[in-house]
Amino acid sequence: MNFLRKPRMWLLLLLIFSFSLNIYSQEQSVASVNDTCNILPIKHQEMLWNEILKWRLDHIIPDVMRREGIDLWIVLNRENNEDPVYMTLVPKPNMTARRSALIFYDPGEPKEIQRYDNSQQGMKPFYNGIPQEKGLSRFENIVHFIKQKNPQKIGINESPNWAHADGLSITLKQRLTEALGDEYSSRLVSAERVCTGWLETRSPREISIYRHICGIAHDIIADFFSNKVITPGVTTVADVKWWIRQRLNDLGLETWFQPDIFIARNKEEPIKMDDTWSVSSYYHQEDDEKNVIQRGDLLHCDFGIIYLGLHTDMQWEAYVCRIGENDAPLGIKEALKKARLMAQIFMNEFKEGKRGGEIAFAAMQKGKAQGLRPYIYSHPLGFHGHAAGTGLYARSKQEKPPLANSVRAQYPLHFNTCYAIEFQILTSIPEWGGQDIRWGFEEDGLFTKDGCHFIDGHETEILLIK
Repeated sequence: MNFLRKPRMWLLLLLIFSFSLNIYSQEQSVASVNDTCNILPIKHQEMLWNEILKWRLDHIIPDVMRREGIDLWIVLNRENNEDPVYMTLVPKPNMTARRSALIFYDPGEPKEIQRYDNSQQGMKPFYNGIPQEKGLSRFENIVHFIKQKNPQKIGINESPNWAHADGLSITLKQRLTEALGDEYSSRLVSAERVCTGWLETRSPREISIYRHICGIAHDIIADFFSNKVITPGVTTVADVKWWIRQRLNDLGLETWFQPDIFIARNKEEPIKMDDTWSVSSYYHQEDDEKNVIQRGDLLHCDFGIIYLGLHTDMQWEAYVCRIGENDAPLGIKEALKKARLMAQIFMNEFKEGKRGGEIAFAAMQKGKAQGLRPYIYSHPLGFHGHAAGTGLYARSKQEKPPLANSVRAQYPLHFNTCYAIEFQILTSIPEWGGQDIRWGFEEDGLFTKDGCHFIDGHETEILLIK
């Protein structure tokens, strides 16, 4: 211990401690950089999309096709009935598939995956055109091209388990099998895991950009859960919802669901709830136009945006102070602490190759061992809000992982994927006579080789409306 008597050693330890605190702060707290001021013009958004797409096609497609053993993957479309995966595979400003087909063919190592399309809608340098043979219709030409490649496994987007991977229409499937004939039709297999791998995997650039996207969502939450938008006794739930929609419109952004605002209120006869999930027993239910926000209310939001093709999904709480109050009741602040603890327990269970049902179930058991009453229903994020990837959910009274009848819950966790870290905890508020409330927690997380971390921090202090 003599080294501690040396001033330089104390300085070194102080620097290490300060650095550790800084890392923790960056990981937990929301970045204060006013991201809404840095939204790109549409032209630059589309340029950025195309830069990212080229990398994704060059790197992610080969990985997932070879991982799943698919030699050729075909994405067939009809105009106004595009495959859900199609728009994620093509450059901007494509806005419709028309009668197009994308083909990905793996000739084997060391050659790269070859990419083709038959639409000729400005797809170069992303795709090569399929040579048109004389006397063949466009569809016949696609089949002729496939037979020339002679793949052993032909992946088609047909899946009873994943909506994102079920884009091949019945009509196109019939036309394809008839044109291929028995020999090649026997080689058709579901490309559900290729679709899922493509959709769920984030590129390095997307991972970096996602921080900014989540920052924009956090900025908007901080605005609508403040006195800038809410005047106690005057503002209704509908007012807040419409403010959010208008703000997104003014910023040139979209939401993928109607924003929700709920109120938990101290009741005259405090309720005690069991651990089955029920929104109606938690929130103050009334028509949004008549549901006036009052002092002493605990507000809850569920809110997500779309920007640069990626989605967010977040739930935060705010407390409306009574006159003379400068902070939320201790019981409400403790509820947030419990939720933060449960989030960390949950995220610590994320391990590569582990199945979603196992992750959620293990987190539930460890949360209960800490005296918490959780209910987990998390989901992937990415090109969709409820996106492709493993299902992370477990019911409160479940006695084993939910794997037997759920393909999603059995799907393994992969690196470079994003999730809404979503759950509820049931907790009581002493200041409300011991009344139980359901604290909804949802924040966006990223899973990499370094583990699972929040993309842009999370709610560490209850938001206050004075």
